[in-house]
Amino acid sequence: MRPARRLLIGGAIAIAAFAGAALTAAPGFAEEPDRIVVIGGSLTEIVYALGEEHRLIARDSTSSFPQAANDLPDVGYIRQLSPEGVLSVGPDMILALEGFGPPEAASVISQAGIPVVVVPDGFDSDAILTKIRVTAEALGRAEAGEKLAAKVGADLKAAEDAAAGIKDKRRVLFLLSVQGGRLMASGGNTHADGIITLAGGVNALSGFDGYKEVSNEAVIEAAPDLILRMRGGRDPSSDAEVLAHPTVAATPAGKAGRVIGMDGLFILGYGPRTAEAARELGQALYADLPAAGN
Repeated sequence: MRPARRLLIGGAIAIAAFAGAALTAAPGFAEEPDRIVVIGGSLTEIVYALGEEHRLIARDSTSSFPQAANDLPDVGYIRQLSPEGVLSVGPDMILALEGFGPPEAASVISQAGIPVVVVPDGFDSDAILTKIRVTAEALGRAEAGEKLAAKVGADLKAAEDAAAGIKDKRRVLFLLSVQGGRLMASGGNTHADGIITLAGGVNALSGFDGYKEVSNEAVIEAAPDLILRMRGGRDPSSDAEVLAHPTVAATPAGKAGRVIGMDGLFILGYGPRTAEAARELGQALYADLPAAGN
């Protein structure tokens, strides 16, 4: 059983043990909220997958999939929100991914008298299924949530089984940025680290947690077989510019010209499409190997 987490709802606290327990709503929680602001791209994907998108009135800037979500008013970036912008659209519920902010803005939003459901985030398959279940319960669609969780869970299990069957795992370096010649990369306990593992690879940098600037020596010593990048992020560098970086060029990935860019929400969102993202990354990582049974 996953540990209980606190859910902020209109400034009050509700506890969910995320093992099928129903959410406890604070007084004033709408029976059927139909003016929902969603903050977090993966949550938006889940709402659409549940067929409840007609209840959305606004979304944050990370909510770029499906394409139809882009037609909704944009209340800003998930970690740089303005309380005024979020509240100005007149929501009767705010569905937000854990970590939305900044903290001052999150505090103001949570004390505005509007139900706020904070959905926990994480870096593994269980975290995705928890997102689905908590989101579905917040929308009053628990049964539909279980059906979606079963489907997504089966896809994730297939990806995990495929990864487990790979004996000689290749090393992947996730580069968040190369701007100014400085290399910002992913260590452990990140969404990037999780998707690399799910795809059957090994994170080339595992000696630290989170994202940070790394030395040229550390990258060369990591000896990645593939460079993974995020498309649509804040680093506009091209793949050619990444490969031209002297440090990257000295790695096995650089020498082989092996760099792949993937949509940021697709690979780092940890939503209903994560198993598909893992398969695509795995295919890129092991594209030169014969398919099983051949």
